[in-house]
Amino acid sequence: MEARRTEEGALRLGGNARERFYDARGYGSPDGDGLVLAPVEAAHLLYRGDIDAIAGDSLYSFLAEMPGLPGRFLVYKDLRDRGFYLAPASRWLDEPTSCDLVVFPRGEGPWGEQVESKIAVVGERDTVPVGRLGDRTLAIVDEESAITYLDSSPTPIEGATSVELPAAIPAMLFGDRALVPDAPPALHQEGFYGQPLDERDRPALQLSLLEACYLAEGPLALAPELVTQRGREVEGERFERRLQVYTTLRTAGVVPKTGFKFGADFRTYAEVDSVDSLGHSELLVRVVTTDHVFSPRDLSLDVRLAHGVRKRMVYALAGERTRFVALERLTP
Repeated sequence: MEARRTEEGALRLGGNARERFYDARGYGSPDGDGLVLAPVEAAHLLYRGDIDAIAGDSLYSFLAEMPGLPGRFLVYKDLRDRGFYLAPASRWLDEPTSCDLVVFPRGEGPWGEQVESKIAVVGERDTVPVGRLGDRTLAIVDEESAITYLDSSPTPIEGATSVELPAAIPAMLFGDRALVPDAPPALHQEGFYGQPLDERDRPALQLSLLEACYLAEGPLALAPELVTQRGREVEGERFERRLQVYTTLRTAGVVPKTGFKFGADFRTYAEVDSVDSLGHSELLVRVVTTDHVFSPRDLSLDVRLAHGVRKRMVYALAGERTRFVALERLTP
């Protein structure tokens, strides 16, 4: 049996192909008693020895004809070997441009209507626009043909930290930060703002410019525009992106603190009763623009680092509004 090209350029199997390969194993799209196959499906049937050729080509010559097909074939084969039914995304999704494959729930296949996950196949040397993250799994094929699965999904950010502060607390800009000479205890102890300048001089609290800008013209007697100007001076446009994300996190009841030690913008705490009984932070947050482009190596590094310090990696997309996408390693 051989898959042949139709006049439209599709691959078709005749005979009893529908019964053998679609009804029994979920390959292709029915066409009478025959099947229309995507290239990756035809390649897998040829690899298994179920068909003899694809338009006269052997497996390796067929795979070599189409850029990107070898990577998709490796992922397709891997997931089939793990017992999943899957299909080309173009057959199931209205807008499949950022996905390559869909995976059906275990024990189910293309005969139903439910899709378990969407797969985007990425080569180690490819790039990943930030818009390709969210509601899909990246299957990254490295130079040795090993596959790393990274699940990306929109994630809600919720916390339970709340603190009441007095108004018009005297404060001053202090280089690339701010200083509250006589800070009320609740500012640091309950709100986890800033760090004491010196343990022996506890009322004096130093704040980051993000903290100061968030508190300005409210709890702090500082003009927001002056703090913002200082922020722009020390880190340019990046300051306002980070301020947008910082404000979103605080508004959601989450406490953001610097993530510098972990190579991120923030580490976060969902609930702070007192800094004296502080638990581990839960998330590492990296702020990116909506047109940011990742390398797969950077994504893998971020996820590995976050996992190593018992946290989740989250990207904050700073645009008209802030969106959060979590990225985690996945074993299918």
